[in-house]
Amino acid sequence: MNEKEKLPPQADPEKLAQSVSARESWRIFGIMAEFVAATERLAQIRPAVSIFGSARVEPGTPYYELAEAIALRLSDSGFSVISGGGPGIMEAANKGAFHGKSPSVGLNIQLPHEQHSNAYQDISQTFRHFFARKYMFVKFASAYVVMPGGFGTLDELMEALTLMQTGKTRCIPIILVHAPFWRGMIDWFRDRLVDEGMISPEDMDLIQVLDKPEEIVEAIFKHYETRGFLPSADEREMLLNL
Repeated sequence: MNEKEKLPPQADPEKLAQSVSARESWRIFGIMAEFVAATERLAQIRPAVSIFGSARVEPGTPYYELAEAIALRLSDSGFSVISGGGPGIMEAANKGAFHGKSPSVGLNIQLPHEQHSNAYQDISQTFRHFFARKYMFVKFASAYVVMPGGFGTLDELMEALTLMQTGKTRCIPIILVHAPFWRGMIDWFRDRLVDEGMISPEDMDLIQVLDKPEEIVEAIFKHYETRGFLPSADEREMLLNL
């Protein structure tokens, strides 16, 4: 047997391209199904606040207990609380809301490691695609509360800031919790991004830094004191084109 006979047969490039195209088409249907299912499932949860933070924070630690207290106060004030549905800060947020008066919502994500659903969810929705899940955080939130966290938390924060800065979504309160954790980033925003013209000085007004649960609830109500929590007609149109 010569060397050529030992080689595996080559796939037909045209058939391979057709197979990949067919899989991509079915994937699009799967993404559409995620959007439809989540939109219908979450339609009645407004007003809601999305809480973000590290999945690695342990129960009983200061960040965990602070997130739980914030979520409980928000829930008792009439806000559904949305988290990523996993452990750490997400669990603390769901736990606080679960013991409050308003729904606790978990937007879970399928991951090969780290993520597992917590037990404190009145409404649970699971996603395969990060971008579909991130869209739901924005679509249904009347405010963002951002606890200390890592890359995923920063990703959610920067996405929200970018969408609001560029006018792709309505402006809602973005509240960073625990000033010592965020101080270095805020100083860098001012000293580098503002001073070097990468963002406008007024872009810093998109962010608030607060530490206490009562201050956070008060800031959210203050933002909406001259209007309702639901999106206006123009804002609904904006969200449809997000």
